[in-house]
Order: sequence, then structure tokens, then C-alpha cells
Amino acid sequence: MEWINKLQDWYGVFIQIFEYKIVQVIVAILVVFIGIRFIRRSIRSFFYRTSFIEERKEKTLESMINSIVSYTATIGIIIYILSVYGVQVGSILAGAGVIGIILGFGAQSLIKDILSGIFFIYEKQLHKGDFVSINDKFIGTVEDIGLRFLKVRQWSGKLLTISNGQVTSIQNYNIDHMRVIEAITVSFTEDPKRIFTLLEETCEQLNEELDQYLKKDLTKKPIQPFQVYGMTSLNKDHRGYEYTIVGLTEDLVYWTAAKEARRMIAEKLFDSGVQMSLQHIDLPSPPSNEQNQ
Repeated sequence: MEWINKLQDWYGVFIQIFEYKIVQVIVAILVVFIGIRFIRRSIRSFFYRTSFIEERKEKTLESMINSIVSYTATIGIIIYILSVYGVQVGSILAGAGVIGIILGFGAQSLIKDILSGIFFIYEKQLHKGDFVSINDKFIGTVEDIGLRFLKVRQWSGKLLTISNGQVTSIQNYNIDHMRVIEAITVSFTEDPKRIFTLLEETCEQLNEELDQYLKKDLTKKPIQPFQVYGMTSLNKDHRGYEYTIVGLTEDLVYWTAAKEARRMIAEKLFDSGVQMSLQHIDLPSPPSNEQNQ
């Protein structure tokens, strides 16, 4: 029975310590912190064990849910701390004047950001891991989609954090498929028949070596293999004839396919001795001495 008495003593000490408000706040913060970690791990485990939706969509939903949990926990702990110190939270929230001030000066941008984030998910504009261009200014990979902020890792390595309400335009390079479009401008002195033949041979090589990158139908046949689209300009920037090669690729390998296609096209044209167009400016020669005399 001695250990029961010790347990009761420890319990009494704990109750006395817990009467201090600062202790209650610290305990509440610890509980919330542990709860958030547990919920996040549970969500990650759930999406890891399931495969009923696409992986990119799962990561996007996981990011959004984690954001909701964090905001909810933060608001909840603030309300609890205020109530511990005797602040009548209910009376404050019931005050129409206070609510009007909050909505008028602070909550408008917040609501706009939250609604924009929800629309990103609902309208399938963005997914975590997509390569995007934001507002025709920032280009990078989506790392996180939250209730208020969008995080994009730029090519330079910088992490861009922009509020959802500030996003006015999105160019998503990872929606179903991407088309490689490569324009080649050659000199006016090159025979168009010869260039067409060389480019058609190049397309055959591209389809053979880059077959794994091409977008395919249910029968595993390329939907649009690499092909010569045609002569797209008779006088491109007053420099030469322009020809264009196109091919439909999977979105996730678009950049690799485009780089490899450019390399192979350049090698083919170089090996064939094709004269590319050159930018030059003709300046009038100064008058000779004889003309001046």
C-alpha cells in the first residue's frame, strides 16, 4: 500500500503544479505539437499505403490537409491560451463591431488566399511536383500548396513563397502531355528539297532513339511521333528559311526529350554540312578619298 500513497502524493504535487497558468499553457502546446506530428504521420502513412488516386494528387492533398491541420491547431491553441488567462473569447467573437473590423482590414486577403488555394486543388490547376510558370515571371517546381501560400523551387535553387491570392496566371508544363516544337532556320543558299530530306531522316532517328519519351495510346503506338511540320517561314527575321519539327511526349520527360531532340538535330545538320542562318548587319563603306576630291 506504500506505493499507492506515493502515487497519490505525486498526483497531488502534479495538481498543484498544474494550477499555474504557465504550466497549463506549456502542457497544451506540447500536446498540440505531439498531436500534429501524429496526425501528419498518419496522413503520410495513409497515402503511402493507398493508390486509389495519382501520386502527384496524393502529395497535393497531403500538403493541403497538413496546412489545414496546422492552421486549425494554431487557432485552437491561441483561443485556449486566452481562455486560460481569463479572456472571454466568446464575448469578443460575438462583438459585431470587432468582427466587422477584422473582416474589413485583415480577413479579406486571408479569405482570398484560402479560396484561391482551394480552387487550385478543385480545378486541378496545380499538383505538387508540377513544373510551372507563375504570373509569366517565376518558373520552377511546385514544392508545397498550402491554404495561404504556394511554394515554388526555382531553377536557380531559390524557394519562391507567394500568397495564393497573388497568383494571376499559371502555365503548367505537366498537364497530360507536352509537345516538343523545335524550329530550325537555315541559310537561303540551302536547297529546300535537301533540307526536307535531312529533317525527315532526323525524325526517323528521333522516333527510334527517343521512343520511350513519346506519348502513346492504349495500343502502345505513338500518338504523334516526331515529324517535319513543314516550312513555317520563308524569311525568318530576314535571315533564312525556317523549318519546324514536332513530337508529342509524356509530360514528366518533356525536358529530357526536348534536350535530346535538339542535340540529335544539331548533330545531323552539322554532319551534313548544312549552312545555318547567321545574324549580320551590312554597314555602308566610308567614301574614298577620290570621291571626296
